[in-house]
Amino acid sequence: MSIKIAIIGRPNVGKSTLFNRLAGKKLALVDDTPGLTRDRREFKVEMGDIAFTIIDTAGLEKAENETLEKFMMEQTEIAMNEADIILMMIDGRQGVTTLDRFFSSMVRKKNKPVIVVVNKCESNKSSQGFDESYSLGLGEPVAISAEHNQGMADLYETIASTIKENSLNAEIEEEEKKPDLHLAIIGRPNVGKSTLFNRLLGEKRSITGPIAGITRDSIYVDWEYKGTTIRLVDTAGMRRKSKLRHERLEKMAVHESMHAVQYANVVVLIIDATEGLDKQDLTLADHVIAEGRGLIIAVNKWDLVKDKKQTLHELREKLEYTLSQAKGVPLVALSALKGNNVKKVIDESLIILDLWNKRIGTGPLNRWLSEALEQHNPPLSGGKRIKFRYVTQIKTRPPTFVLFTSSSLKELPESYLRYLTNSLREKFKFQGVPIRLSLKKTSNPFNG
Repeated sequence: MSIKIAIIGRPNVGKSTLFNRLAGKKLALVDDTPGLTRDRREFKVEMGDIAFTIIDTAGLEKAENETLEKFMMEQTEIAMNEADIILMMIDGRQGVTTLDRFFSSMVRKKNKPVIVVVNKCESNKSSQGFDESYSLGLGEPVAISAEHNQGMADLYETIASTIKENSLNAEIEEEEKKPDLHLAIIGRPNVGKSTLFNRLLGEKRSITGPIAGITRDSIYVDWEYKGTTIRLVDTAGMRRKSKLRHERLEKMAVHESMHAVQYANVVVLIIDATEGLDKQDLTLADHVIAEGRGLIIAVNKWDLVKDKKQTLHELREKLEYTLSQAKGVPLVALSALKGNNVKKVIDESLIILDLWNKRIGTGPLNRWLSEALEQHNPPLSGGKRIKFRYVTQIKTRPPTFVLFTSSSLKELPESYLRYLTNSLREKFKFQGVPIRLSLKKTSNPFNG
């Protein structure tokens, strides 16, 4: 395991900006709005000859019991307990505040190496905040500007010397094995995404509550299930544009969620069983399929449904009608809050992953094509029957096929291509994954 370094501090001092700078990519949402980060998130970093896992945390605030701020504080507390080194960040423009002093005393009680990082020091070290940071009694501060990439060499030297002084193992690990399954959980706000995420992991990793829109950043956690390595992703709730309350922030969160879908192998779309399939649910499902990802529908809050048989029938019927491009999408009825049937989501995901990677030989494919053409003759074009020469699979993830024909591509009706696609899905049991079937015209080798 690599060293863990937690970045902590008041809201809006630049923790997520530093996290992104160290990660070398924009992983955490960054904005001037205080309290944007709510959950903790991690990323493995290599700086020079040292390696460590950096942890971004929510801004430290005094909080009352059973409030959102209290839950955010709990996540930060967990990060500090897990960390080998703590980066205590303050705002160099504002100087040391009463809240900084309060939390510096809390950090001191952890009995762990602490590095004071004075951010927003774009000009020089003689800023008010840098001079005042000595009064915290946490050692020599480091002046940086995370936004402008200034002072990062000094930060590296301080981290390296702290590792050496505390005899921490800082060797660069061997390249990490990529996860077998990259699984993203998406859905509208307050349908239970974070509750399912926590239930699968067996710990309170994401903040949950009755308030819609608690999760903003996508949270990535590597996990193992029955010998399979899984990268599990919790995402922000996605609602229709007309219902956005904080438009700029919610757009950023939705963009982050869409990014998670693009990098997933399989996506779990959670819907609320008490509300049924919403138009937004279908829009999200359609987006997943358009991205070529495997799809599972998780029907949460199933314990609150009275007529389970009828509800399930209606859901299946609606899905068959509206998601014809991915027929047979698995439906998993569960209760994330009570833990009922949640592991079936992973079992179904692994089945979908196999189908998503499935490759069919050219022989079986062309035998299928002959059968399909016999059952339903191709249409006529210019008084002649359209001829198909052969079909082959050109790639997986998702399964993609090319059908070669001697006719003009405009001559084939869309309905017949749809028939062939559905027939191909049924023959090779591609339930729950999108498949691509395209046409290509072959030239006559005897022309000329």
